[in-house]
Amino acid sequence: MMRHRIKNKYQAGFTLIEMMISITVFLVIVVAGMGAVLQANALHQQSSEMRSILDNLSFMMDDMSRNLRTGSNYHCITSLPDGNMTTAKSCSSGPGIAFTDVKSGATFVYTIQSGNVMRSTDGGVNSVPLNSSEIKFNTSGPSCTSGNCSGFSVLGAESPAQGDKQQPLVIVRLVGTITYHSNAVPFSLQTSVSQRLIDQ
Repeated sequence: MMRHRIKNKYQAGFTLIEMMISITVFLVIVVAGMGAVLQANALHQQSSEMRSILDNLSFMMDDMSRNLRTGSNYHCITSLPDGNMTTAKSCSSGPGIAFTDVKSGATFVYTIQSGNVMRSTDGGVNSVPLNSSEIKFNTSGPSCTSGNCSGFSVLGAESPAQGDKQQPLVIVRLVGTITYHSNAVPFSLQTSVSQRLIDQ
């Protein structure tokens, strides 16, 4: 009889206090894990959105480079508005460039105005911005000093008949900031594009 009582005593389950402690520890672990998962998800979302903004910037630079490379008759715009965009013209720095598209024969114009890169395929009559609203370019003012300014440089635009023996070359500088979730990240891009066609 005594042996049967001892057996029952050792077969008893967890006490209420032990169950409460184990549930509390489990809940703390679950809450900490959920916080980490939510934070990782937020960081992934932010990096995806930033990648999309950078892809827009890369696409814009590629679009300008491709069209400039296959274009001809470069005209550096030194001030806006520019009434004569069909004459070849070199300059050391300007807010825009006009050139003849090889495929369509239309005058393409790229300008940097009010912090945006504008593109026109009809000689500057209708322009559309290429960049997203988070990207702003330095165009004038105190932030645009000592070469820290977006713009275009054109070398050798004039024809060899005018004494210019250099193949046309365009330097594109894009300097500005990406504002994302109240954070301003500065950037500076530069590329050189040479005219593919032989200068005539």
